Amino acid sequence: MSSFESTVPGEPGDRAVHAAATSEPKGRAGVSTPALAPGRRTERKDTVAEPGAVTIVVPTFNESANIGELLRRITESVPSRLACEVVFVDDSTDDTPEVISEAAQDCPFPVTVIHREEAVGGLGGAVVEGIKAATSDWIVVMDGDCQHPPSLVPELVATGERANAGLVVASRYIKGGSRAGLAGNYRVAVSRCATWLTKSLFPRRLHGISDPMSGFFAIRRSAVTADILQPLGYKILLELAVRSRPREVTEVPFVFQDRYAGESKSSAQEGLRFLRHLVGLRSASPAARMIGFGLIGATGFLPNLLGLYGLTAAGLHYVPAEILANQLGVAWNFLLIEHLLFRDRRRHRRWWDRAGRFAVIANLDLVLRLPLIALFVDRFGMGVLSATALALVTTFVLRFVGTEALVYLPRRGHQGAGRESEAARRAA
Repeated sequence: MSSFESTVPGEPGDRAVHAAATSEPKGRAGVSTPALAPGRRTERKDTVAEPGAVTIVVPTFNESANIGELLRRITESVPSRLACEVVFVDDSTDDTPEVISEAAQDCPFPVTVIHREEAVGGLGGAVVEGIKAATSDWIVVMDGDCQHPPSLVPELVATGERANAGLVVASRYIKGGSRAGLAGNYRVAVSRCATWLTKSLFPRRLHGISDPMSGFFAIRRSAVTADILQPLGYKILLELAVRSRPREVTEVPFVFQDRYAGESKSSAQEGLRFLRHLVGLRSASPAARMIGFGLIGATGFLPNLLGLYGLTAAGLHYVPAEILANQLGVAWNFLLIEHLLFRDRRRHRRWWDRAGRFAVIANLDLVLRLPLIALFVDRFGMGVLSATALALVTTFVLRFVGTEALVYLPRRGHQGAGRESEAARRAA
């Protein structure tokens, strides 16, 4: 393994910029890149000689046209007031990593580039990687498209110190802030709806945060445990606020600026990932999952009744029609809980294993209900209606517990083996 090295000019004691490379295959722009097995993550890191007072984490995806301007703005506004380092976590398919390495030569602060071959968790996952790589007490997260003004970085940190806060959010929605850089009425409407929805779903967790959709914030490294974060998409502040929100939170107004170059990465697909992320966060507790499980089960009556109507209209006897129609409801419920409630646990079993187990548990509901009703009526002297209601509640709870324990929890030894294989993969 060989490496190439260059020196970043700056203040006395210039810091060296290192990037791991091989003498083998040449990458984009003639820069050597590590030869890795598929799915491995590539890291191109510039060694930081000393920790700064703030680490600026910038997730990037095909932002090569913005890199030079962003680093220029950081150079003009941050180092004179606050020692810093910049960590780019890059998921690009263009030459953004090479552009960063070249632009870093003119920076008076350390610049690190972590290039991920697999964009796990999207831009939110990139931020988590940056948090893990940070060396400073304060971490500022900002976008790479120049819509977040670097001149605000020292104020974010200073405000956090003055307020003894763990999280400082740059907000577009308090006095002095503006969302002027949002392009078009459509994006403004989407931003408003997303903000309203998140604050409605998490009123306690987001209390005191007027702009939970902001991608510009400062957080103390001691206030966040990166390993518990499970980001999906680009709204990492929401993930931080819900899973590990610091006790003290404050805000600083900022004006959302126009994108310097390129196009927005927002899309309908990102919108769907955001909605899935919301559902995953909201259903994180067992009680919330049980409520969601019940609501999904209620929606299963629709395909069940439609199937029953169609089968009986075709001349099938109502008993086999009822059994077949019930399978439509089971399939409907399975698809919804797969994608909404237990998305992060699907890796523990193959899909056909999960589907088969879920179908068995769901159909046992019919088998158990009648004997339970008879038991409640004959043994405990309950009325038919109250016995039926109690049987429905009982089988629902059993169905939920059975689904969580027998379908989506790891098999015995599977979780430990998974950790071992992950550790081996990282060590390789």
